[in-house]
Amino acid sequence: MKFWRGIVSAVAAIGFVAALPATAQMIDTPAEFAVIMDHETGQILYSKRGDEPMTPASMTKMLTAYVVFELIDRGELSLTDRFTVSEDAWRRGGFPSGTSTMGLKPKDTPTVEELLHGVITMSGNDACIVLAEGISGSEPAFAARMTEMAHEMGLPTVNFVNATGLEGEGHVISAIDLAKLAKMTIDKYPQYYPWYSLPSYTWRDYTQANRNPLLEVAGADGLKTGHLETSGYALTASAVRDGVRRTIVINGLPTMAARAQEAERLMRVAIQSFELKTIGPETVTLPDVPVWLGEQRTVPVSLSEPIKVVGHKSGFSKATAELVLDKAVKAPVKKGDTVGKLVVKLDGQDPVSAPVIAEADVKKLGFFGMAIEGVGTLMKGDDTQTDEELKGGDE
Repeated sequence: MKFWRGIVSAVAAIGFVAALPATAQMIDTPAEFAVIMDHETGQILYSKRGDEPMTPASMTKMLTAYVVFELIDRGELSLTDRFTVSEDAWRRGGFPSGTSTMGLKPKDTPTVEELLHGVITMSGNDACIVLAEGISGSEPAFAARMTEMAHEMGLPTVNFVNATGLEGEGHVISAIDLAKLAKMTIDKYPQYYPWYSLPSYTWRDYTQANRNPLLEVAGADGLKTGHLETSGYALTASAVRDGVRRTIVINGLPTMAARAQEAERLMRVAIQSFELKTIGPETVTLPDVPVWLGEQRTVPVSLSEPIKVVGHKSGFSKATAELVLDKAVKAPVKKGDTVGKLVVKLDGQDPVSAPVIAEADVKKLGFFGMAIEGVGTLMKGDDTQTDEELKGGDE
């Protein structure tokens, strides 16, 4: 009936000021790929080709380390376990390779903890290969396990063919998935995350400084750089100031200096130019919701939980907040029942919502009341249309 149509269209704009997402006019970057993420909400604040698979180079090692953390957490591995360095690991990842190395030698037996420092701080390709061989028997097998675990974690763009990030056909991940991986690392493994901010690490007589250029910026505490000739200079970084944490991912910059400069600028924008706003039950007034066949025609409603929205300060403007009823609210209604949701719509981003609940009980009409209600409906003439008729159309 039209009464039903009236209920599903009972969408009320709520007057409040909310943050709008960053647009191309607000932010630009010379990086080929870029993402800014708010850590608390996981909301993507800015994205330039952020959902496209790209070559991550040594940012791959973030997932290599995460998988090891997972295996330790599951009891399949221990920080004190030792793995023997193979000839292959030494040749492809040690000093003979000419690539980033921990400085391992054949038949060395470093612990898992030492190898993790070699991966995280020294970006050692040899450390990655030794871990891969020690855990899965070969690097390709470990890479397959990494990819499978990443998909289970909700990182669908991951397709890794090695544990190092060295050149490999089809070795890709998106910038958004790297930002999500950073959030998972920080949230799930706070006992290991501080390792990403160590300024250097020494294996025997070889010391390697952390290559993250943002570690000199106040509040920055991770994560990982990357570079290949084919993909340019890259960085996944996170910083926290005044209790607010933001994460950036950039890739495709032409020089190390350009990476450092753009990382500092983009992190400054991420921290200073965005703001978190909370829409709470006490800050928004919702219209009463119609109740079908109830002793009261309407029921007062409220938000059941706060909605958190992050946006660019210069883009703060009128946003829409709509009270959406998925179906007719039919008596009886109990206080606390979910009757719909408040949907905050931000241009260019997925809507953010929270449940709306009834603030009072509404009893169902008795027999005579329902009969009177039925007569009243019949007297409304064209309001007696069926649901099929309301679907409309010429067909």
